[in-house]
Amino acid sequence: MRVLHHYQLSASSRFIRLVLAERGLMVLPKLEIPWQRSEDFLTLNPAGDVPVLVTEDGLAISGGMVIAEFIEETEDSSQHNLLWGEAPARAEIRRLVHWFEYKFSREVGTPLLSERVIKRFSGEGTTSSVVMRAAMSNLQIHLDYIDWLAEQGNWLTGRQISLADLAAAAHLSVLDFLGDIDWSRHPEAKSWYAKMKSRPSFRDLLADQVVGLTPPDHYCDLDF
Repeated sequence: MRVLHHYQLSASSRFIRLVLAERGLMVLPKLEIPWQRSEDFLTLNPAGDVPVLVTEDGLAISGGMVIAEFIEETEDSSQHNLLWGEAPARAEIRRLVHWFEYKFSREVGTPLLSERVIKRFSGEGTTSSVVMRAAMSNLQIHLDYIDWLAEQGNWLTGRQISLADLAAAAHLSVLDFLGDIDWSRHPEAKSWYAKMKSRPSFRDLLADQVVGLTPPDHYCDLDF
């Protein structure tokens, strides 16, 4: 069986969990704690980052975008293709996946996770209010962009759900778990995210439990 090395609050890990669930692919999850360096895990991915997918034949694939495209290339494309359309449509899907996996992560997700969670549990460093304020300010800009994207159609890239929706929802779900999103300021993003939360693929994410952290009540509420 496939094995997915992940961390519950890793947005990239959540992205791949959604991709696997949308495609109905079974996987054995293996938890990796970011601040505890495992030599066994480092042999799979010397960078030390999750997610890492180990295929049934032992191939170790690292990185959210890489794993997602590997799944799209190797699984039956006639069933629930998440990287669809002609070359321009696929390019737009890839652009938005890159936006969330890199730009959003760098400007918002990684700083907030580091300040709110990793520093707290690893005991390394003190929380920086300056970093958190900058990340929260950046978050509003990204949510404004998601509002605009959601206004253009049913899904972020148009006519059907794609990898872009899964990547965006995965990253937002971590911040929603931490209680960092004021959904009342972003009605279009909220409506789109509520639709994502209602999909069966989201159930495992909504059931995630992290020792020492309690998500806000609305986190598991499909109607907010």
